[in-house]
Amino acid sequence: MSHLKQLFRVLNNTAKSSLRPKIGFNCFNVPARILSTAATAKEATQEKSVTSTGLRDPEKRAKLIDFGRYCAECLPKFIQKIQVTHVDELEIMIAPEGVVPVLAFLQGHHNCQFTSIADIGGMDVPSRAYRFEIIYNLLSLNFNSRVRVKTYTDEMTPIDSCCEVFEGANWYEREVHDMFGVFFYAHPDLRRILTEYGFVGHPFRRDFPLTGYTEYRYDDELGSIIEEPLELAQEFRKFDLETPWETFPANPAIAIPAEEIPLVAGTVVAEPQPEAKK
Repeated sequence: MSHLKQLFRVLNNTAKSSLRPKIGFNCFNVPARILSTAATAKEATQEKSVTSTGLRDPEKRAKLIDFGRYCAECLPKFIQKIQVTHVDELEIMIAPEGVVPVLAFLQGHHNCQFTSIADIGGMDVPSRAYRFEIIYNLLSLNFNSRVRVKTYTDEMTPIDSCCEVFEGANWYEREVHDMFGVFFYAHPDLRRILTEYGFVGHPFRRDFPLTGYTEYRYDDELGSIIEEPLELAQEFRKFDLETPWETFPANPAIAIPAEEIPLVAGTVVAEPQPEAKK
C-alpha cells in the first residue's frame, strides 16, 4: 500500500511540474521591457510612435474604417459622420431620427450582428445648440467587436426609444431620462429609476448644483423622514486640495482627438479651424 502511495505522489508531482510555466513564460502578460533589464532602442521607438500617433493596430484600424464606410453607404440618410478614436474604437454619428433604423441595421444585418447593447450613456454640453449627446455602446459576440453610436437632442425634442430593437435598453433609457431629462418617445415605462418620483430636476445636467435643492432628515417628533429646503451650515469656501506629494506625473499623456473618416473613400476631411480668441 505504501508503494502505491509513493507512486501516486511521484506521478502527481510530475503532472504539476509539466503544467507549471517554464522560466521566461509571461503568465501575467507583463510587458517584455519590464521583464528584461533594459528596453531596446527599437521597443522604445515603437512605444514612442504609439504614444504620439495613437495607432494600436493598423490592420484593425483599416477594417474599422472600411466597416464604417460600409454602414454609411447602406444608411446615407441617417449616418452623418464616422470616426475612429486613438484606441481604435469606431464611432458612428447619426441624426436623431435614425436611432431605431441604425440600431436595427447594426443588430440584424449579417455583416454586423451587434445583438447586445452594453450601455446607453449621456453627456451634457450646455454651450451646444443640442446640448445632450446620447451614446449607445453595442457589442457583437459573433465578431467580438464593439461600436459606439452617438446622436444628439435638446431639452424639448424627444428621441425614439430603441426598446423595440433591444429589450435591455429599457432601464438604460430610464436612467438617461432620470439623470439628464431626455424624453424617449414610445418607451413602455419611462419613470425615474435612481431618484424618487417626486424629485425636482436632473442631477447630471451641468446647471444642476452639486448640493441639490432639498435634503432629507429624520424628524423625531413626526417619527418619519421629511424633505425640506437645503440649508448649508457654513458659507461656501474654496478649499486648497493641493498636496506636497506628486499625485500626477510631471508629463501627462496628451489627449489625442478622434480621427474623422470621410464617408466616401478618396476624399479629404477638412481640418477644423481654431476658434478665434475673444
